[in-house]
Amino acid sequence: MARPQCDPMLTARFTAPAVPKTLVHRPELLRRLTAGVQGPLTLINGPAGSGKTVLTAHWAAAGGRAPRPPVWLTVEPDDAPGVFWAYVLEALHRGGVELPAAVGRPTRAEGVTQSFLVRLAAGLAESGSARPVVLVLDQFDTAQPPAMTEGLDFVLRHAAGGLRIVLTSRTDSLLPLHRYRAAGEIAEIRHADLRFTHADAEALLAEHRLDISPAGIRLLVHRTEGWAAGVRLCALAMQRSPDPEAFVRQFAADRTTIADYLLKEVLDAQPPATQDLLLRVSVTDRVHPDLADALTGRDDAARTLAGLARDNAFLEQVDASAWYRLHPLFAEVLRAHLRQRHPGLEQQLHGRAARWLAGTGRLDEAVVQAAAAGDWPFAAGRLVDALAIGRLFTGLGAEQLNRAFAPLPADAPGAAPALVGAAARLAVQDLPGYEEAVRRADSHLGPGSGAAARLSRAFLGVLAGRATGDPAATERAAADAERLLGELPAPLVAAHPELRALLLAALGAVRLGAGRLDGARRALTAAVDACAEPATESGTEQYPLCDALGSLALAELLRGRLRQAAEHARASLVVAEQSALPPERRSGTGHLVLAGVAVEQNDLPGARVHLDLATATTAAGPRPEPAAAVQAAVIGARIAVAEGDGEAALAVLARLRPGGTAWKAGPPSAWAADALAVAESAAHLARGDTEAALRVLDTAPSGRPEHALARARTLLAAGHTESAARELADLPPDDGLAAPVRVGARLLGAEIAAAGGRTGEAQRKLAEAVDLARPGELRRPFAESGPWVRRNLREVTRPAPRHHGTAEGPTGPDGPPPVVEALSARETEVLRQAARMLSTEEIAAELYVSANTVKTHLKSIYRKLCVTRRSDAVHRAQDLGLL
Repeated sequence: MARPQCDPMLTARFTAPAVPKTLVHRPELLRRLTAGVQGPLTLINGPAGSGKTVLTAHWAAAGGRAPRPPVWLTVEPDDAPGVFWAYVLEALHRGGVELPAAVGRPTRAEGVTQSFLVRLAAGLAESGSARPVVLVLDQFDTAQPPAMTEGLDFVLRHAAGGLRIVLTSRTDSLLPLHRYRAAGEIAEIRHADLRFTHADAEALLAEHRLDISPAGIRLLVHRTEGWAAGVRLCALAMQRSPDPEAFVRQFAADRTTIADYLLKEVLDAQPPATQDLLLRVSVTDRVHPDLADALTGRDDAARTLAGLARDNAFLEQVDASAWYRLHPLFAEVLRAHLRQRHPGLEQQLHGRAARWLAGTGRLDEAVVQAAAAGDWPFAAGRLVDALAIGRLFTGLGAEQLNRAFAPLPADAPGAAPALVGAAARLAVQDLPGYEEAVRRADSHLGPGSGAAARLSRAFLGVLAGRATGDPAATERAAADAERLLGELPAPLVAAHPELRALLLAALGAVRLGAGRLDGARRALTAAVDACAEPATESGTEQYPLCDALGSLALAELLRGRLRQAAEHARASLVVAEQSALPPERRSGTGHLVLAGVAVEQNDLPGARVHLDLATATTAAGPRPEPAAAVQAAVIGARIAVAEGDGEAALAVLARLRPGGTAWKAGPPSAWAADALAVAESAAHLARGDTEAALRVLDTAPSGRPEHALARARTLLAAGHTESAARELADLPPDDGLAAPVRVGARLLGAEIAAAGGRTGEAQRKLAEAVDLARPGELRRPFAESGPWVRRNLREVTRPAPRHHGTAEGPTGPDGPPPVVEALSARETEVLRQAARMLSTEEIAAELYVSANTVKTHLKSIYRKLCVTRRSDAVHRAQDLGLL
């Protein structure tokens, strides 16, 4: 049969493309296609290379799971309406669809009559009444004449269910899709559905016999954003690469076949004005129509961008806003093409974008664009004047900002570039580079410099003082910063809560390292409060909040306030998880504190788990603070002592001594030196070497109560009972002592009283120790206090009031079991489901029991774990290693 104008029919248009040998099976999408053809219209819409035709051809090759095999027609962009309908009739004929002779044929290319459409619809209604016809129209895009889509809509609506249509297109069809949606008569598979998942990419690479790591596959999916053709082209290139894994990390889109594909299939398909717009807007991560107009010097961007997004031209609207973004690979190719076609223009465009973005208040984006333009005074000046220098240290844009300022020349003129250069060096802990840059900044700064610049200098001084462990310099810089904050407009200061939060967190950490626990707690509490300001989109408050909570938890641990320490530690871990802080920004302090709490409660397995997590986090994250490093060594030594291995405890501590393999700072503070000495003394005692234990304490004399208690315990172990009693009598009143020291002093006093024959006093002190230990569930002092205490604990019969800690006092040689009563297997399972955040009803369904049974189990769990809430039960069980 010939079409109008007597040209022969092209047989290839009636045949679905062959399914690739390296096919990725996508059963869910195939199922949706099969379900879709139960209704009149199925739309498969996505950009070039998204896999529309491959998916549909795969489905059609299997017969489409329809009453009769689908009929295939590839639509050409230059088809006139009459030609299109002639091809439709021929496709139906080749597909075995018998239409009445009265339907007739198109007689001219320009169009068909309404009468023809009526006869065709009636014929399809008759022939498809029992077995509906499924017609696949591949590549049916908006380029088709309106008359064609209007006719198709008419036939589809009047075929009485005898016709089902599957459309594949890059653009939304001119069919009245809103009507089909309103009637529930359309199934849609969009670009988001067509994107390759991690599993899809893994399957494709396996088909190409490529063995790529999970991290490499994730990077490939991230770079391509799941674009099917991009993944396929990369797979082909990786087959030719000597190191496929390295190819994923290093490939540049503009130097691969991806560039050829995108240039020919996407860019070259656009008119010259649109090509010019795409090239120019590629210099920004996202583009607003007004910004695009500023870059092109025209005023047609709103219409052009909307059309490109609608046509799936690798540009999409951002969250239904007025902003758009290019696919990253397309943007990369466009930028390379821009450099080739218009040398030198890219830098000018960055400069224009910087000023437009700055004028609309988009500081981070403006700074990045100015840096890309090489306009360092503008880029650094905006950051300093806006009090935003803290964003180099925290927030979702910190990495991007540091990357932008990496090329900043050392000799860039002015105070602002020098300050930002110093900040960039400090952010990566390059202290020599920081010192050099800050000296240049100081040469530009003076009393007449702006308050914002002087505040930025003080701010850097605080952070540098923390990095170098210099309390005096930190305090001076913090005082300067606080004074300068008062000189600046309150709204400007309020717009950057991260500045004060970072200052206070650093100040608190330095005080903590110096052993000034009360001052540290005040500063860190204020830092947490500063982070409670309304959250910003940039997430600048998340890192200092996580940091401050971790340091505050450590301060509370050192003060012996275990419950508060655990609460702050867990809060720090939650912030890190919820804000998705990258590993290099996470601190191990939260897990370290939970390890310390577990040690004090004599939960050695839990302590070991949290200490290992703290060590692993520290290995990937920032260098640990001196206070945290010391406490980690002390906790490790205590665990070893509790396990009866004094030699291992001494080895742990030796690594942190100045000159040891784990020591990374200067001389330890007096507090840190004494904490290590007390821990070393306990290790020597565990080995039975009282002389060494006394010697290490006397070598580092200290006024700390912990030191006096350790010395008293060592003297008593050496048989010097009277000297031990005198040492104990010199301790400050209870109000000035941490709970572990108070409990330890009572236990030591009880043993001394018993040695002197004062049995009643000994029993009274022992009972007081039990009462003092209950709120914080303290067990370590009992476990470490020797056989006399452990023997006599069972004789303490005085009933004690219930606290919100454990229901029973510490008993037995190793302390009591960590719960009042062991959980049953079913209770453990209920608690495991609760940890998955399931509701009572969901737990009941999961375990095939009633909701009332679950409630009964939960009440029993609360009683055994001595808690009142489900979340507390989960945390308690996790700390005890029950989950």
